[in-house]
Amino acid sequence: MAEEIEQKPADRPDGARGSAFDVLMSFLKVGGSAFGGSTQAMVFREVVDRRQWMNEEQFIIGQAIAQVLPGANPVNLALYMGLKVAGGLGAAAAVFGMVIPAFCIIMAMGFAYQEFSSLPVTSFVLHGVAAAGVGATVSQGLKTTRKLPKRASTFIVGAVVFVTIGLLRWPMIPVVLVAVPVSIAWAYLDARRAA
Repeated sequence: MAEEIEQKPADRPDGARGSAFDVLMSFLKVGGSAFGGSTQAMVFREVVDRRQWMNEEQFIIGQAIAQVLPGANPVNLALYMGLKVAGGLGAAAAVFGMVIPAFCIIMAMGFAYQEFSSLPVTSFVLHGVAAAGVGATVSQGLKTTRKLPKRASTFIVGAVVFVTIGLLRWPMIPVVLVAVPVSIAWAYLDARRAA
């Protein structure tokens, strides 16, 4: 009975169920096959598209929470998703599934890099991996943007953050410390005007 209650968070789509084992298997797959920005895209595919444990709006909320908390965004996201799908045990399973494959892959790649870093092909491989990560990040960003409210403030704040961090290479922390309160205040004012 207690397990049944833990398995049914109120904000999951109707009919969606997930056990801690299901969460572990899903995040082992994501943790072993995703890298960089592609991690969020893979989590989205697994949690929203494939398993339907959450809808897109719930995923975006989790993504926002994961990005403002200290620590690695993919691990924060896994923790949030696991907690929502299967409670505390699901959160632990998701974090374990996300971290262990990545740890093993990093150890193997570190060894391989030490052995093969002098070969010219190593540079090409690393550039290809980086390009794939950037592409997956842009894809997930565009998918998320479609679900945001269609207001000028949303696009202006997003564009300013993109330009200052992405193009001008300003430090992220000061930009975020300014952008977050400005965007919250702007959204509040927009909501008051609409009411």
